[in-house]
Amino acid sequence: MDISFKIGAKEHTVTVEDSRLLRILQTNPIPVGATGEAAVQDALDHPIGTPRLRELVKAGETIAIITSDITRPMPTWKVMPALLSELYAAGIRREDITLVFALGSHRKHTPEEQRHLAGEQAWTEIACVDLDATDCVHAGVTSRGTPVDIDRRVAEADRRICLGNIEYHYFAGYSGGAKAIMPGVSTRDAIQSNHSRMVQPEACAGRLEGNPVREDIEEAAAMVGVDFIVNVILDSHKAIIKAVAGDVTQAHRAGCAFLDTLYKVDIPERADVVLVSQGGAPKDLNLYQTQKALDNAKHAVKPGGVIVLMGSCAEGLGERVFEEWMLSAPSPASLIERIQREFRLGGHKAAAIAMVLEKADIYLVSDLEDSFVEQLFLKPFPTPQEAYDAAIAKCGLGATVIAMPYGGSTLPHVAEGS
Repeated sequence: MDISFKIGAKEHTVTVEDSRLLRILQTNPIPVGATGEAAVQDALDHPIGTPRLRELVKAGETIAIITSDITRPMPTWKVMPALLSELYAAGIRREDITLVFALGSHRKHTPEEQRHLAGEQAWTEIACVDLDATDCVHAGVTSRGTPVDIDRRVAEADRRICLGNIEYHYFAGYSGGAKAIMPGVSTRDAIQSNHSRMVQPEACAGRLEGNPVREDIEEAAAMVGVDFIVNVILDSHKAIIKAVAGDVTQAHRAGCAFLDTLYKVDIPERADVVLVSQGGAPKDLNLYQTQKALDNAKHAVKPGGVIVLMGSCAEGLGERVFEEWMLSAPSPASLIERIQREFRLGGHKAAAIAMVLEKADIYLVSDLEDSFVEQLFLKPFPTPQEAYDAAIAKCGLGATVIAMPYGGSTLPHVAEGS
């Protein structure tokens, strides 16, 4: 069988023997109900685990709405009109509402970026501010030792409403829910403590129960208190195809379950060789972005197997800290050790690649120079077919294969023990 993969703007085919092929992973077809702003209104009309927001809040209360920053695809501007209408219906005054952008450890926004994210109505009617990590309230320490230091405007508000989009997160399980609080409006020390647990095997995409990062996040949020959430699920074009609202845990779990019906794909067993691509441009412009497909592919490969990763990476590694960590590391193991004592954005992607290398070889088909690829502990190949042939030669005549042409969007799922 000839299987197509996109690398940059070009399409490549890999010829795979039918007897080897276990599965070609595609997004699951599912029926979709209300979309866009209509989905948001429907979620507000039918909250999960709480009364309607207009029945929950009371006139005179102060409201902190926490939402994602510019690095996330959350379309806050599409959620705010219906959310504000709900608050106004309860008698909440405009001057008592603050929209806080959850920067985590990211840079501050420009006013133009804030205005774009908030949307015109929110921008003109309520206060819109970035996280101020220098002015926080200490709410305690989680059972795992993470300090819970939260932006004062969030911590001291009478009510906290968290917004976000739900997608797979490679060590918190899923985005959304309580993640708006931790790391969203937390200090760098808190983020360091929480995210350092990304090296534990239970900290992986699609896992909630027993995930030390996610459980620490939700414990921290419970110490602060979250009254309501509005989370959305987006399609590949970043359009809202589902929204959930209500309790910070119950509504979030409902959103995660919906996400699974769309993007979690069952496989019969792990394969010796996994062929994976991000799906071409613009998703594979650099290795920083292409890593997302790699991290999903790790769930489909057998220990000792090979992941053939395809991505143009025409713009190089794509992030300064990521590049510094990858090029200065004496070994993959050193990257894992470093992230545990020094969590840094960018460095976390280097550590994630190192954790895959502990389990499998990575053959990279890209536009990068061979010598540069080898510095990254990866094995370069000029074409997908040559990389596949070499992987089969390594794994043996009986080697099995899984293909993931859109690896960043599909999460392989196999029964425990397979």
